[in-house]
Amino acid sequence: MPKPFKIILASGSPRRQQFFKELDLDFEIRLKEIDEVYPETLRAEEITNHIAREKARAFEGLLADDELLITSDTLVWLNNQALGKPKNYDDAVAMLQQLSGVTHEVITSVCFKTTRSEELLFDTTKVTFASLDLEAIHYYLNRYQPFDKAGAYGIQDWIGLTGIAKIEGSYTNVVGLPTEKVYRFLTTHYLK
Repeated sequence: MPKPFKIILASGSPRRQQFFKELDLDFEIRLKEIDEVYPETLRAEEITNHIAREKARAFEGLLADDELLITSDTLVWLNNQALGKPKNYDDAVAMLQQLSGVTHEVITSVCFKTTRSEELLFDTTKVTFASLDLEAIHYYLNRYQPFDKAGAYGIQDWIGLTGIAKIEGSYTNVVGLPTEKVYRFLTTHYLK
């Protein structure tokens, strides 16, 4: 019987790392910085698919035959526009004002790479914010500083408790990893 793959999580996200712990998966963390840039012609999941693949390709030639590398990327998609991580405080204010009172999509792509294959999955969740007043936006940004999060918010933070009216789809996808899809994919393809 071949042994299951050793899982390498290439993510500095504490939320993704916590999910892997909570899924009772043995894994190690390896990080490589890449520029998260993409061709302007890409839309929605094409963007997250591209960046997740680029994160995996940064490890080309560095994996052992028994290692499975997992990379991921999340973005907020609103009015045919990608909202990534805010550049600064003012950018975060502008993003939250755009999200106020409307529905947007949160898209996460996950790439699974071995020395022999590369596979990709993605998930989309619709999130609807209630109206956010400027005072609440400033309180949230000053208190929680979500500058490392796509769309300048974390659903698991105060703003998720007070400002999100509805979600359709995976909650964990909005946090940054569609855990049910990832776990099912791992146990079906790699951890038999």
